[in-house]
Amino acid sequence: MYPHDNPDEDEAEGLRKIIHVDMDAFFASVEQRDDPSLRGKPVAVGGASGRGVVAAASYEARVFGVRSAMPSSRALRLCPDLIFRKSRFDVYRAVSQQIRAIFLDYTPQVEPLSLDEAYLDVTEDRKGLGSATRIAQEIRARIKADTGLTASAGVSYNKFLAKLASDQNKPDGLCVIRPGEGAAFVATLPVRRFHGVGPRGAEKMAKLGIATGADLAAKDLAFLRMHFGSFAEYLFRAARGVDLRQVRPDRPRKSVGGERTFAENIKDLAQLRDTLETIIETVWERIARADARGRTVTLKLRYADFTTITRARSVHQWVADKAEFAALGRALLEDLLPLPQPIRLMGLTLSALEQDAKASPARAEKDGQLSLL
Repeated sequence: MYPHDNPDEDEAEGLRKIIHVDMDAFFASVEQRDDPSLRGKPVAVGGASGRGVVAAASYEARVFGVRSAMPSSRALRLCPDLIFRKSRFDVYRAVSQQIRAIFLDYTPQVEPLSLDEAYLDVTEDRKGLGSATRIAQEIRARIKADTGLTASAGVSYNKFLAKLASDQNKPDGLCVIRPGEGAAFVATLPVRRFHGVGPRGAEKMAKLGIATGADLAAKDLAFLRMHFGSFAEYLFRAARGVDLRQVRPDRPRKSVGGERTFAENIKDLAQLRDTLETIIETVWERIARADARGRTVTLKLRYADFTTITRARSVHQWVADKAEFAALGRALLEDLLPLPQPIRLMGLTLSALEQDAKASPARAEKDGQLSLL
């Protein structure tokens, strides 16, 4: 039964010891910490009006179904008492730096995914605490003492399992998946929990009779290649709890973006523009969350016949703010109008990013897919 949290259990020799730390409802929790009147109430960070989107939701708001990347208008319908607070990324960034400093006390092998989560490779026990579980316990205690915030952590022998584990007992939880337990743990999970499997991917798998990790593990590599192409190798290994990726503190990030696939193809001009505005809001929140700066904005359209086109514009300096990002995205769309046929997908991406260690690698997933709205 999970989680195991006995730090005195022997750990297998020759395996990595990976911790994934994920702050609990980070932005919303910072707002509740700094304004005690918000504690215990449903809180969302983001824009409350117009085409605003939810950047983060407190656990009180999540009870009502409010989630990040959700249009604010829908969030308010789900939770009429929802309290909105504007994003304060300077504050979130400062808290993130406090947390990063704690990580670096235990290992230099820290791979940040965003302001509020990171992988740590603690195979080398610098403080002599005796186990990765003890290290995770101490890190969580220090985060609470230094910032007043809670963090959840997953401990395992690879990144894939550690990330799954950190989400297992949220909020303020710890889960340990020990050597020999990975495949059994993964077998019980819905495939939607797998990093990189979005709603459309899960729907496709369901049609193929794949609902859980066990279902996925029952398919051979040839079957997965037939249906999922280059994604097949990842799925084959993940279904068995295998992940060979290393924690890479200096891994360069290539882009931050989002896209939306429509239930029905669209060509109506007003609908196209409204959709782009929603994508702009969502992607800019992700850019801010990742503390990323870039010079190239790319618009992606997939037509009804599955033809995909991209158009890009670059600036000499970094894209200054959301207004400039939005202006570039709108200009790219306007240059393509009128469209020759309806589209089934629209996406927007910021790339040519500054290679800044504090803003390194992207997640896919934190509260949803980066690549799928």
